Order: sequence, then C-alpha cells, then structure tokens
Amino acid sequence: MSSTYLGMPGRPVFGDGNLHATEAFPTAARRELGNAQLRANLGHATHTIRDKRLRVVAELPDWEELRDAGSAIKESVMARLPELLEEFEANFTARGGKIHWARDAAEANKTVRDLIRDAGADEVVKVKSMATQEIGLNEYLEEQGIAAFETDLAELIVQLDHDKPSHILVPAIHKNRTQIRDIFLREMPDVDPGLTNNPARLAEAARVHLRRKFLSAKVAVSGANFAIAKSGTLAVVESEGNGRMCLTLPETLITVMGVEKLLPSWQDLEVFMQLLPRSSTGERMNPYTSLWTGVTEGDGPQNVHLVLLDNGRSAALADEMGRSALHCIRCSACMNVCPVYERTGGHAYGSTYPGPIGAILSPLLTGITSEENASLPYASSLCGACYDACPVKINIPEILVHLRAEDVDSRRGTRKTPGQMDVAMKAASWAMGAGRRMALAEKALPLGKLAAGPDRKIKKLPGIAAGWTQSRDIPAPPAQSFRDWWGKERGKSAPGENAPTITRQKEKE
Repeated sequence: MSSTYLGMPGRPVFGDGNLHATEAFPTAARRELGNAQLRANLGHATHTIRDKRLRVVAELPDWEELRDAGSAIKESVMARLPELLEEFEANFTARGGKIHWARDAAEANKTVRDLIRDAGADEVVKVKSMATQEIGLNEYLEEQGIAAFETDLAELIVQLDHDKPSHILVPAIHKNRTQIRDIFLREMPDVDPGLTNNPARLAEAARVHLRRKFLSAKVAVSGANFAIAKSGTLAVVESEGNGRMCLTLPETLITVMGVEKLLPSWQDLEVFMQLLPRSSTGERMNPYTSLWTGVTEGDGPQNVHLVLLDNGRSAALADEMGRSALHCIRCSACMNVCPVYERTGGHAYGSTYPGPIGAILSPLLTGITSEENASLPYASSLCGACYDACPVKINIPEILVHLRAEDVDSRRGTRKTPGQMDVAMKAASWAMGAGRRMALAEKALPLGKLAAGPDRKIKKLPGIAAGWTQSRDIPAPPAQSFRDWWGKERGKSAPGENAPTITRQKEKE
C-alpha cells in the first residue's frame, strides 16, 4: 500500500488539461448560435432522449427514493473518501492490479505513456473515457509518437473528423447521419464508396474499421464508471460492446479514473445501475456492463493498471457548497433538459465537461479565478430543470449562484477602485435598507416612464446595465408603486415604511 496522504490539502491543488476554456462562454455561445444545423441536430437528439427518459422513469414508483439513496451514498463517499481509497487500493493490489496516483493531468499522462512503452507498444485502443479527455491523453500520446484509436462509435466519429466531443454521453450529438457518412468516406481508407447514411450500414463500416485494431492492439486504455472499495472491482457501462473488446483482448489494460468514482459496496452499485441507464439513454437496463477484479491467470489482460486521478478534485472537495458536484455519475440528464445547452451545444463551454454540470464542475476543478472558466457559472437561466433531472439530486442552480458570488468576490479583490457594479450594489443596499429611503427612490419612477416613451419599453440602458438590454427590452415602470397603491387602498403607509433601518435595528440588538 502506498503512503499517499489523501486528506484535504491546506492549499487546494487545481486541475489542468482540457478543463480550461480558451474563450469566455458569451463569445463562444454567440458564434455557435449562428449554426442553424447544429441547433437542429441538438434539438432533435435531446428531445428524443428526454422523452425516452421520462417514459422509463415514470415506470418506477420509487424513483424519488432511488434518487435520495443515490445522493446519500455519494455524500457518504465524499465524507469517507480517504478511507475508501485506501480500502480499494488494498483490495485491488491484492488481486494482482497496480495502482498509480496522479496529482494532475501531467502526472497521469506521463504514467500512461511509460506503461505503454514498458509494454513495447506504439498504439493503443481506447474505450470512451471522460477522464482521459479531461487530461488530454490522446493529444499527449500523439506528441510522444503513440497512436490512440477511439473505439466508441461516437468518439470514433469525432476523432476521425478532428473535432471535439460536445456531449458527455453522445459526443457526436451535433452531427447528423449524412455528415457521419461523409466523414467515413473521407477518413476510412477501405470503406465502401457506395456507403449510405443508413444507421446499420454506418455501424457496419465502423465495425470493420475497428475489428483490425481490436485484434492487433497489445494495450488498451479505459475509463471507469464505478469502483467497488470492498472488493477492488472496476466497472464500465456502455451500449455497443466495443468497450468489452478493449477490456478483454489486449495483454495490458490501463484504466484512468477520477478518485470520486468510488462506491463502498456491491449493494451501493445496485442503486446506480438503476439510476444511470434510465437517466442517460432512457433504457431500463444497461446493454453491456463489464466488471473486473485484478488479474485472472490465462484469461484477459495479464497486466492491469489503474491511474487514480485528482486533477482538482481535492480542491472541489474542499468547497463545502460545491463538493456535491463530485457526486456526478456522467449521465448527461442535466444537459438534455437545459435550454441553454440545447441552443449553444457543448463546444461553447470550452471545457471537457459541457452543459449545466460542466458550468459548475469545471470552475470547481480549475478554481473560479481561471480566467475563461469564470464565465461558465453564468451560462444558465437558473430554471432548475437540471436539478429536477439529476439522478443524484445535485443542486446545480444553488452551486451556480454560489460560484457567481465567488467570481464577483475574486474580481473585487483585484481592483484598486470600486467598479460600476460595486457602486450600484452599494446604492441599492443603502436604498433597500430602510422603507423611507425606498419610498424616496420610488419618486424617480416617472423618469422611467418618460425614458420608455410611447411604446412603453426601455430599449437601452447606460453603463454595465447595457448588457441587459442587448437582447431584451424592459417594460416601462407602472403608473404607481405598490407603496402608493397600498396608501390609497388602505389609507396608511405601506408595510415597512416606518420601520427602523437595518443599521439601527442592529444597534438596538
């Protein structure tokens, strides 16, 4: 057993790799909104998955109890993470596996490279893994002269098109069948020139292309959906069976997994095997579930390695409000119901993790002071649909508001003089601190009516408020305030008008 200390560090260690956006979300989203084909593809796909999910979830009378159980298990795991990691390591190594600890993306990439070279290989097959996308493993291996071939169909499409995934579960969700056929014709050397956009023909072309890789590869790289601490077992769930080929045929298997994927026991896995397929693909049961515990002589890979990745997870765990983002089981249900994601797509988020969960997970892993990621908590309408859909009840809207406050506080500390927002908030705080001050401020309402003009709409505001009116109008203020209406109807001052100011109230206390 290693002597790695797994307690919370005094100073958070933030993650790197493909977690940092290269441009702010508003800029990227504005560009993606101009792609009509993208919006059409996304709208069709997310509505289809969303409807399937609603049907299968409605079949379970205890769905809410399952969500509560999933949330409670994850909360317990985060509270006991150091203890569970040590238990898992002991059981995994006792059955022939080898554990490698990686503090960040650079350490994880270097470890995987060394293991591949030790196996005497210069190419690997991969089963879909968010962790390896997060650390930019494919790009790193290419720089080192090692070819990595994605075997998940959607990942293969994205890789062949030299594109980036835009969805956690369906990385090629932004492409339609005709676009996929064109990619295959262009990038697959031996593909049938008469290939059509029929799904069965496209799947057959991919199968023929991949079969040679499966049979020749000496090394496979995978992710993991879950890890059972009690037995040292790893689990991968997938829909095509390609993952199972990767996990069983090569001599060496290298898995890269975030430390938060642990579950204490097999009984806990039972809960998630009901929550995950229904929330992700709208299926009652997952088509292919692969489980492996160490090495079995004469059967399967004889060299089994696991790279346990931190890369900012300890920093997220140290955030009391945001740590529940680590409960995520990567089902993508939040993305399929998000009105912002449906219109902008995953590329606008920049990071490996798009959608509502990415808007909180990426800034937590990198730190909110990561320049472009600071805009991600604002990529939401705060409608709450993501919270309702999340199978483990991550309160994404609450964490978004928390991170927005963190962002404002971090930028406030870097300015020598107060900004427009600081002055405006200070003035609002003063006015709203006492009923009489608020009544005085309401005397200015006629000015708002005057600015609105005959069409009763304010179309342009000055200063930082101009951002609000770039895409919407503000209705003209009402003819009278609530305070005036109350006075006329009840013949006395409005509630709170004569109340002491907050400052005076505190002084009395």
